[in-house]
Amino acid sequence: QVQLVESGGGLVQAGGSLRLSCTASGRTVRGNDMGWFRQGPEKAREFVAAIRANGGHTFYAEAVKGRFTISRDNAENSVTLQMDSLQAEDTAVYYCAARRPNILSTIRDPAQFGYWGRGTQVTVSS
Repeated sequence: QVQLVESGGGLVQAGGSLRLSCTASGRTVRGNDMGWFRQGPEKAREFVAAIRANGGHTFYAEAVKGRFTISRDNAENSVTLQMDSLQAEDTAVYYCAARRPNILSTIRDPAQFGYWGRGTQVTVSS
């Protein structure tokens, strides 16, 4: 079993930056695809970014492409999400998630991820 813990959320002004971290414990996530999702007030959970187990491919939602960067450090058993040029619309609880690699299912679907952290709040003031 793997446990995921997010950190790095907070309050930032529009145009600012935050760096979210997700640290895994219990076992290595070296062999897992990792993703970030978010859920705003009264909204469904939505895909933000993901990275393949081998770290070779990354995926982004159109709304964050060019502003957010996902990366992983297998030695540290962690994944990070660098968020720049933040906008009020980015306000949400951000969740880290892990899944077994599966090229037959979309990496953008939260239902494909079996392990979740409890989330970290990101608030962007305009």
